[in-house]
This record gives sequence, structure tokens and C-alpha cells, in this order.
Amino acid sequence: MPAVIVVPALFWVTLLLVAGGLSLIRARDVLQRVVALDLLATIVIALLALLSYLRGQAYYLDAAVALALLSFIATVAAARYLDSGGPFG
Repeated sequence: MPAVIVVPALFWVTLLLVAGGLSLIRARDVLQRVVALDLLATIVIALLALLSYLRGQAYYLDAAVALALLSFIATVAAARYLDSGGPFG
């Protein structure tokens, strides 16, 4: 994939990151905030994958995989916490 495609993709992913941040700020309840944070994590993973390809460094991709695993665990933990009604519910 040439840089002609990757650079506009980086631009659009950055715009999506800003839009996701705005959706996080405008979220009305906790569930919408959890979904917005999951969206932001997914966008950052895409950004790291694009940077890994553009710069030819594998550690960006390693960071993307680690962030994906942490994001999944955090989303599941937040969903279970909100479903039970509290830490001891």
C-alpha cells in the first residue's frame, strides 16, 4: 500500500478520533460512555496499525494488539460491573 493511500487514511482516522472524543464528552449516561471509550480504543488501534505500516516498525503493531486485549477486558469488566449494579452487587 503506497503512502498515497496511507497518509489520507491517517488523516481520516485522526478525524474519527476527534469525533469519538466529542461523542465521549456528549455521552448522557454511563453505558454510552463505555461504548464511546470502546470506540476510541478501536480507532487508536487502527491508528497504531497504520503507523506500523507507514514507519515499518513492528512495535506499533505489538502496542495495537496489547491495547486491543486491554480494551476487551476493560469493556467486559465495565459491562459486568454495570449489570450487577455495583462492586458488591
